[in-house]
Amino acid sequence: MAQFFQIHPETPQARLILQAVDIIRRGGIVAYPTDSAYALGCHIGDKMALDRIRLMRKLDKHHNFTLMCRDLSEIATYARVDNQVFRLLKAHTPGPYTFILEGTSEVPRRLRHPKRKTIGLRVPDNPIALALLEELNEPLMSSTLLLPGDEYPLTDPYDIRDLLEHQVELIIDGGYCGLEPTTVVDLTEGAPELIRQGKGDFSALLAG
Repeated sequence: MAQFFQIHPETPQARLILQAVDIIRRGGIVAYPTDSAYALGCHIGDKMALDRIRLMRKLDKHHNFTLMCRDLSEIATYARVDNQVFRLLKAHTPGPYTFILEGTSEVPRRLRHPKRKTIGLRVPDNPIALALLEELNEPLMSSTLLLPGDEYPLTDPYDIRDLLEHQVELIIDGGYCGLEPTTVVDLTEGAPELIRQGKGDFSALLAG
């Protein structure tokens, strides 16, 4: 049975953030709010939790997970970033974008694209997500909370509890956070290439 934490969307309670991070470190899966939609997250090194998320969402082994990072310095640990890309990331993070970049050796092999060695990374503009990442002190392996057969991600924490209370360890009620997924942008060739249009404005990346 999942725990259910009601966390303030602007000023997250430190006590609940500590408890949530402890659950993640012990192998738990958390449903949590971001700046685009609710997501499922687990510890970066936890293969069993990763496999459980794959099963829950009916994802194949080639599906790319995202590393949710707290800031640009963390992105630079897990991805190769030149000066041009760094300036672009600095101008558009935190925000509703997932950036595809070439992964470094710090990224677990099972998380990288098998052929291209790439990884999706993002910095969410959401106080609860950022508080979790700050306390965790490393990225959170994440996937949009989009269940098989659904057109849109789940948005209501009570619906999430009804559907997933026996499949996750923690559900965070952080209020409504929207149902559009992130805009996915490939930066491996330097110039931004749109992979999926979502909440983020792609033209803003080109202007920068």
